[in-house]
Amino acid sequence: MEFSRRLDLFGPEIFAALNDKKVALEAEGRHLYNLSVGTPDFAPADYLKQALIDAAQDNENWKYSLRDLPEMLEAVCGYYKRRFNVDTITPDEVMSFSGSQDGIGHLGLALCNDGDLVLLPDPCYPVFMTGSKLGGAEPWYYKLTKENHFLPDVTSIPEDVARRAKLMLVSLPANPVGSIGTPELYAEIVDFCRKYDILLVHDNAYSDIIFDGAHGGSIFNTPGAEECAVEFFSLSKSFNVTGARISFLVGRRDVIAACKKLRTQIDFGMFLPIQKVAIAALTGPLDGVQRQCGEYQRRRDALCGGLRGIGWNVPDSHGSMFVWAPVPAGYKTSMEFCLALIDKAGVICTPGSSFGPSGEGYVRFALTMPVEKIGKAVQAIKNSGILG
Repeated sequence: MEFSRRLDLFGPEIFAALNDKKVALEAEGRHLYNLSVGTPDFAPADYLKQALIDAAQDNENWKYSLRDLPEMLEAVCGYYKRRFNVDTITPDEVMSFSGSQDGIGHLGLALCNDGDLVLLPDPCYPVFMTGSKLGGAEPWYYKLTKENHFLPDVTSIPEDVARRAKLMLVSLPANPVGSIGTPELYAEIVDFCRKYDILLVHDNAYSDIIFDGAHGGSIFNTPGAEECAVEFFSLSKSFNVTGARISFLVGRRDVIAACKKLRTQIDFGMFLPIQKVAIAALTGPLDGVQRQCGEYQRRRDALCGGLRGIGWNVPDSHGSMFVWAPVPAGYKTSMEFCLALIDKAGVICTPGSSFGPSGEGYVRFALTMPVEKIGKAVQAIKNSGILG
C-alpha cells in the first residue's frame, strides 16, 4: 500500500526514539536522569482533581460536548483580565484546543493554502514546522542567534519575504532556547506584522515560568496586537495538567471562526469534565503558580550553575522550563552527543537538530526533576568524563 506523501514531510519523532532508548537501558537496570520531555513533575492542585471528580459523577458530562461551555469562555476572558490586565477579550475571541500542540498542528489547515509563506523561528518547537507543512505552506526561518540572545529580529527578514508572508509564529518565553521578550521587542514584532499584513501567532505556553524578576505577559499587552494577532494560551505547564490537554486560542474573531469551522469537521469538543477543570484553574488561586516558578528558577540555577561548575559553559535560561546548552567540543552532531550522554552518564536530553536547521550544535534539557536530583545528574555527567 502506498501511504500519504505527507508523511514524507516529517522525520522520526525524536521523543519516541529517546523513550525507546530509555526503556532499553532501564531493562538493563540502569539508573537514568530523564531531562528530555517537558512534562512537569509537580502534582496538580487538589481543587483541580476535585473538580474533575465532581464533574465525572454527572452522567450528562459523559456525552459529546459539541461546544465550549459559555462559562469556560467567560473564565478565559476573566483570567486575561486578572492575570495579564487585558480586558478587551470577548467570548467570541476564544476557543479551546486539546493542547497547544493540537492547535498549532492544525492551524495551517485552517489558515494556509499551498505555497503560502510562513515565518518560523529557528530553532523552534517541532510542531511549528509540522503545522505549516500540513497546510501546504512554505516555511521561511528567521534565525534566533546566540549573538542576539536567541530573540526574534524582524530587521533580518528581507522585505520581499515579509511582503509574501501570511503568518509569523513567535514563541516567548521560547521553547527550546529559553529566551524572553520585552515590551519593546513585542512592539517591534507587532509593528512589523501590521506593516506587512501578517497574522502574528504567539505561542504563550510559558508566561508563568520566567526568571530573575521578569514579568510574563500576553501579546495583547502590546498596542495594536488586537488587529494582527492571535495567542495560544495553555494551562498545561502552569497548572501541571499536561495530560488533560487544555489550551485556548485567543484573539481575532475571524481567525477563531476559521479554526472553529475546521474543528467541527474532526472533533466533537473538549470532554466536559476537562472543561470543568479548566474553569477551576482559570478562576482559582494563583499563588501556587507563582511558588512553582520560584522552584523552576532554583532548578535552573542548579543545572546551569552546576554544569558551569564542572566545565560546561551553559548559559542561564531566562524563561520556559528548558535550558539550551551548546554541544561540548569533540562531537559531530547533537544526536551523537545525546546518545553518548545517555550511555556514559545516564542523563537524557534532546538533540537540538530536532528543533530546526539552526538547532544543530545544541541540546535541550527540561527542568523536570527536583534540585537534589539535578545535582546528582550533574555529578553523573562529571563522573562520566564525557566533557573531557
